[in-house]
Amino acid sequence: MVQAELYDDRACLLGEGPLWHPERKQLFWFDILNHKLLSREGDEPREWQFDRTVSAAGWIDRDTLLVAAADALLRFDLVSGHYEPIVELENDQPDNRSNDGGTDPWGGFWIGTMGRKGQHKSGSIYRYYRGELRRLVPDVTITNAISFAPDGSHAFFADTREQFVWKQVLDEQGWPKGEPSVFLDLRAEDLNPDGAAVDAEGRLWVAQWGASRVACYDQGGTLTEVVAAPASQTSCPAFGGADLSTLFMTSARENLAPEALANEPLAGSVFKAELGIRGQAAHRVVL
Repeated sequence: MVQAELYDDRACLLGEGPLWHPERKQLFWFDILNHKLLSREGDEPREWQFDRTVSAAGWIDRDTLLVAAADALLRFDLVSGHYEPIVELENDQPDNRSNDGGTDPWGGFWIGTMGRKGQHKSGSIYRYYRGELRRLVPDVTITNAISFAPDGSHAFFADTREQFVWKQVLDEQGWPKGEPSVFLDLRAEDLNPDGAAVDAEGRLWVAQWGASRVACYDQGGTLTEVVAAPASQTSCPAFGGADLSTLFMTSARENLAPEALANEPLAGSVFKAELGIRGQAAHRVVL
């Protein structure tokens, strides 16, 4: 077992959506419930405040991100802080918000939604690609673990509430082909799959909410490695660093009782672990 160390001690209520920008060599992440995008430039902390919940991002160019908000996908300028909607997202469902997301090898941005109170099967997973937003998976309670094989052959996604991670075969343009199959069934271990990342060898690294860890599974679904964190509610990993061998992980302090917070003073922080295992570079979003 590898022990993660502290990377950034700003306590997010619900830290999520880490993204390593390959051109800027910079990590970005979100505090969903406080409507913030966070980052560091060297030793300097950075923050951007939004007027709505924001949860995940992809990179368009050096200074522009696609940011998933509660009701839209936004084009966000890191220099000016200005943002504008690219496409509406469930703006007719005010009880929903965006959650986990990521960019596939074709440049398509996948984004999951969920009920603000975790309402049963109120969420969906969408793909935005070349101007089209298409719903791929309906009836998901807590969308998570959206990630992609290095060769683009398949995607992963999870419903945290159901404790499943699914594997979805993709066609030559990155759209789902056939029905998904169960990749991980974590019910027997009572583990809750949250965000995930896939390394360069195709192994899935999935945060397990409530278990203080990110767990690695090989392509056959066998547990091979665990990275432990000093926070129970680990939420999402991302590979980054100079050679993509640093595993970053966000965490949360949402719903932790005062006595639990006293035992977890770093809950909501971002952690890192040097693994000697290369991840994949984040793909550029194709609008």
